[in-house]
Formats: sequence, C-alpha cells, structure tokens
Amino acid sequence: QVQLVESGGGLVQAGGSLRLSCAASGRTFSSYGMGWFRQAPGKEREFVAAIARTGGNTYYADSVKSRFTISRDNAKNTVYLQMNSLKPEDTAVYYCAATIGIRLSQRSAYNYWGQGTQVTVSS
Repeated sequence: QVQLVESGGGLVQAGGSLRLSCAASGRTFSSYGMGWFRQAPGKEREFVAAIARTGGNTYYADSVKSRFTISRDNAKNTVYLQMNSLKPEDTAVYYCAATIGIRLSQRSAYNYWGQGTQVTVSS
C-alpha cells in the first residue's frame, strides 16, 4: 500500500514556473515507477511524465517535453515535477501516481493515486 500526497500547485502567469512534489508513504518507494498525470475540466486524465524506479529512465508527453522535468529522491520518498515556461493550456489538476508495472505512460498501469493539486496558468 502506498499513499501519495501532492503539493506545490498554485496560480502562475504564463511563462512562469512551478515545482510540484509528491510525498509517498511506505518503505518500498524505490519499488515503484512514478508518474504525473493531469486532468483539465471536461477532459480525460492524460499522461504528463514518468520516471522509472531508479530514476534512470524518464518519459514525457510531447506537449511538455523540454519544458517539464521529472525527478525523484528515493531517500526522501518523493517525486518532483519541475514545470517551466508554463502555458494556459497547462492548467489542470495534477495527479501523482505509483505503479509496480513497466508501462509508465499508461494510466491503466498505475495502482495508486494522490488526490491532486491544482495548477492554474493565467494568460
């Protein structure tokens, strides 16, 4: 069982930056691949970024590639999402998720989800 708590969301102007954090409970954090997803009003939840158990491999949606960076600190049981050059279309609730699987870009692969944190980008 893993419990995930996101933080770091907020309101930012277009072009600005935010850093999201996701703190995980439990002693087996390094056993999980971690992902960030987002859901805008009226839209389905979509993949944003993911990182493998050891942090050696990362994956990004095309829409955020070169602007967002995912990282993890297994000693702190935390995964981060650094978001730069934010755009109004990045506005959404951002969710952290954990998976024991290997298909890190697939929403259905994730076993545990956080409650989400709101990110709003004004134009």
